[in-house]
Amino acid sequence: MPLLVVAEPRQIRQFLDLPTQLYRNQPNWISPLDHEIESVFDAAKNPNFQHGEAIRWILTDAGGTVIGRVAAFINTSTPQADSALPVGGMGFFECIDNQDAANQLFEACRAWLMERGMAAMDGPINFGERDRFWGLLVAGFTEPNYGMFYHLPYYQQLFESYGFQTYFKQYTCYRSVTEPLHPRFAQIAETYTREKPEFRFAHASRRDPDKLAADFHHVYNLAWANHSGVNPMSLEKARDLVQQMMPVLDERLLWFGYHKEEPIAFFLSLPELNQIFKHVGRTFGLLGKLRFLWERYKFNRRQPKRMFGLIYGVAPAYQGQGVDSALLGHSHKQLIAAGYTDIEMNWIGDFNPRMLAVTRSMGARICKTHITYRKLFDENRVFERSPIIK
Repeated sequence: MPLLVVAEPRQIRQFLDLPTQLYRNQPNWISPLDHEIESVFDAAKNPNFQHGEAIRWILTDAGGTVIGRVAAFINTSTPQADSALPVGGMGFFECIDNQDAANQLFEACRAWLMERGMAAMDGPINFGERDRFWGLLVAGFTEPNYGMFYHLPYYQQLFESYGFQTYFKQYTCYRSVTEPLHPRFAQIAETYTREKPEFRFAHASRRDPDKLAADFHHVYNLAWANHSGVNPMSLEKARDLVQQMMPVLDERLLWFGYHKEEPIAFFLSLPELNQIFKHVGRTFGLLGKLRFLWERYKFNRRQPKRMFGLIYGVAPAYQGQGVDSALLGHSHKQLIAAGYTDIEMNWIGDFNPRMLAVTRSMGARICKTHITYRKLFDENRVFERSPIIK
């Protein structure tokens, strides 16, 4: 089965087209946008190329039909949980139900990474941030949220038969927005309002994107940047993210907590964009953009209307003080008033039991499970799962 490095326009098109063939009978599959996949592999658009490199392949049968694809990458700036175990990444895997074909793709990644000094590979992951294209879907084969892949059920067997082991599980949780929160959320919110005037909770303003970016940047680096595998964020990158969100941003979904005007917590959500993009298609040229505007107009006026919980965090100095409960208590009525009926939250790793407990306290339940696998190249080495966040 010939394995080809993706280098020419025709091969890029074959890489992008393969999922359409594999998922043609899967009614819940929603294709990612072609240009967003391509931007991962474009050094001019992906800043991770400043500290790493990437390669991708397509696999064909004897007749030249593409039957698989995969990518491998290294990023020397990504924090490692164990400095003695340099880990690379593989992702964007798609394949027919054939273990030999899958093994050939996995072996290509392993060999390329070993040549560059890696001792293990995680996958399927992204050559970028964890908020998209991360993990293998193994349960909850419903429509994917924007930025996440839908996978065929047999992929799990392909990974595990090759020797991948579960590094961590990723849980996507769901709740009805209109379902009441436990009364203690409102009680804690009222306590903060009445007894702690130095704290305030408010949603962001579209009219001040610089403040939104600065507040997000500040809380993100306090709450998340010290986690294994998560890089600190520059203010410039935060501004870029806000600019990217502006066409779809609903300010009523972007909530911050402040102490003496210092941002200390956030709960940031977006309209669930795949509920729009599933009507638009893979390409986003002029016609795609016009269709997007029309579908967004319809989305904003229909029910049920789903939102996506993008990121949630509290600065460490304020954790355990009820700030998170107060933030949710203040935001809940506003979310209902904005017309949202359902929320699925960005995945939470099983290495983060505290966040999972907060999610359960909100009345949310697990609706999807992804797995980030790890393959040790030295089979005699003791396998260890992702460290638990204390």
